[in-house]
Amino acid sequence: MGSGRSVNRAAPANDTARDGETLAQWPSDVYRVLKAAHVRQMAYVPDAGHAALINLLSADPDMVCNLLTSEEEGVAISVGAWLGGQRAVLLMQSSGVGNCINLLSLPVIGRFPLLMLVTMRGEWAEFNPWQVPMGRATQPALEAIGVRVMRAEHPADLVETVEAAAAMAYEADQQVAILIGQRLLGKKKW
Repeated sequence: MGSGRSVNRAAPANDTARDGETLAQWPSDVYRVLKAAHVRQMAYVPDAGHAALINLLSADPDMVCNLLTSEEEGVAISVGAWLGGQRAVLLMQSSGVGNCINLLSLPVIGRFPLLMLVTMRGEWAEFNPWQVPMGRATQPALEAIGVRVMRAEHPADLVETVEAAAAMAYEADQQVAILIGQRLLGKKKW
């Protein structure tokens, strides 16, 4: 995939979450954490749950953004970024984990840092039955291939989790997926 800018066509996320927390703030906070971790590349498949974060990263002139046709391309881009001296983050939805499970052996066996932010589907208030099986299988599939899994259910937890995962990935050469709970993202509206 090319490294040019792309236009985000993902729908905006809901504005409120449980316990009065606002969803509008966490993408900005996560963006700052990624910048502080010296992340310079982002690979993504458009996703409503990541829409605000995708927009922030895409607007950053220091960020190389890669629009993917399949999530597995993002694994290769992340490894290539590391080999080229840069840090990358891969944004995807839980259904995309199934698309890249085989290629995840590359960073696991090669001990290349990998940081993935995965918005969950098939959980709380899901309306689409096609999302449920992979939602159930996401964490076990990642763990089976050797990826460390962390989970966040609230915006404040997500920011701390991204900080910890970025340190683990880039400083300890680990492969880490942060599962962003569907409850944090809010109920999908179509």
